[in-house]
Amino acid sequence: MSTTMMFGVLVSVSIGLIIIALMPKKKDDKDTVARRMRGRTGKDDQAFMRDKARESVASRMLQKVAPLATRPVMPKNSSEMSKLRLNLAAAGYRKENAATVFLASKTVVAVLAAIAVGIYQVSKGADVQGVLGIAICGAALGFMSPNFWLNSSIKSRKERVRNGLPDSLDLLVISVEAGLALDGAIQRVGDEMRNVHPELSEEFQISTRESQMGIPRAEALENLAERTQVPEVKSLVAIVNQAEKFGTSIAKALRHQADALRVKRRQEAEERAHKTAVKLMAPLILFIFPAIFVVLVGPAALKMVKLAQTNSTLF
Repeated sequence: MSTTMMFGVLVSVSIGLIIIALMPKKKDDKDTVARRMRGRTGKDDQAFMRDKARESVASRMLQKVAPLATRPVMPKNSSEMSKLRLNLAAAGYRKENAATVFLASKTVVAVLAAIAVGIYQVSKGADVQGVLGIAICGAALGFMSPNFWLNSSIKSRKERVRNGLPDSLDLLVISVEAGLALDGAIQRVGDEMRNVHPELSEEFQISTRESQMGIPRAEALENLAERTQVPEVKSLVAIVNQAEKFGTSIAKALRHQADALRVKRRQEAEERAHKTAVKLMAPLILFIFPAIFVVLVGPAALKMVKLAQTNSTLF
């Protein structure tokens, strides 16, 4: 009963803090008046207020929790921090506070997992040593879970970028052969592929903005390959830079690269199809074969049992 009361108190305090954080401020009222003076009213004003409230709550909580939560897991040097930012960029998270949120989430998830597992063990009546051991294991799993999530996000985003690369290269070849410069072609591909392959379109748009800001094209393309961390993109960037350096046709180089990527994608699909038979062996043996065995052998086994019973009664 005491454990239940403690859990209820924790939940009540958490809900109260969330309600207090969501209460509107005087500054929000002033912003509402300013938006109405600009002509924004009705549903737009309400939606803007909700979005602003969420952003303000998240920013305030981040400012208060982040210094305490990130201190135990802060990288030791700048190289580790840059590597973390690069991994987050490869997963599609490029905001300024992405690294802070990720580091804080490791501590927060570890503490919450330890508390949840500890409360569960106490409710079961475990001793102190058992509760501490299970809580430490839960904290370790919670601490490592953001890393697993980040690796999974990076892998899935790489796969989406890799799948959209041949189609984007085809459109890039058509744009270059139509007379557009390479920068204009990259911008056009980024705009056209927004709904089909949004991840690759975003990367092309970032490269276009970097070129417009004065960064050399070769460096912008190298940044593209570094952000995506996809080997096919790195080889594409190397081919484009070499073709531009030696004065060869960029359209031909892109066409050959698109054909090679398409062949590689087809070979990977065929490889996955051939692996399907091997992967189906385990569920067939564990789930489907016993049911088939029961259906085929069951009636014969029942008849044999009945026959044995009748023979025993006769003799």
